[in-house]
Formats: sequence, structure tokens, C-alpha cells
Amino acid sequence: MAIYDSTITSKGQTTIPAEIRELLGLKPGDKIRYVAQGNRIYLRVKNGNAMELAGVLHDPSRPRMSLEEMDAAIGDALAEDDRRIMSDWHRHKRSSEVSSG
Repeated sequence: MAIYDSTITSKGQTTIPAEIRELLGLKPGDKIRYVAQGNRIYLRVKNGNAMELAGVLHDPSRPRMSLEEMDAAIGDALAEDDRRIMSDWHRHKRSSEVSSG
């Protein structure tokens, strides 16, 4: 694990070390996002858009899907996710009722 230090100016500004900019592929004008989670802060690169991802997951060995097939697959995945969430919620609710007795 590499550790890099930076100093904060009186205006609250800092310079991202060159090694980090290179590692993340940051260039002038790119956006970054700070994500706070507990007492940790994560730096996320936010310099792309969804259209740049087009075709990135294409597997040439798989047959192409129609839009209707994609919609159906997405619907099935959402329905399964909803079932899982509801099951977890009901299990949590039951365990809360038992513990509060």
C-alpha cells in the first residue's frame, strides 16, 4: 500500500499527488467525488458518462439479445431482487419482534 501526503491551503484546497492523478487517469477538468463513510473518506473519479460504457461488456461468443429480451431479463432480475429484499425485511422484522418480546 502506497501512502501519499498533501497539504490543505487556507482556502481549503489541496493538490492531488501526480502519482494518484496518473493512477486514476485524472486530467484537468475531470470531476472527483468525495464519499464519506463513517470516519473514512473515499475519493472517486467522476469523469465519465454512461455512453462511454457502450459495448464494454459485449461477449462476442454470446448471441445478441433483442431489446424485448433485455427488458425481460432486467424485469426478471428486478423481481428477484425485490423478492430477496422483501424476504430479508420480513426476516429482520420477525427477529426484531422476537427480541423485543
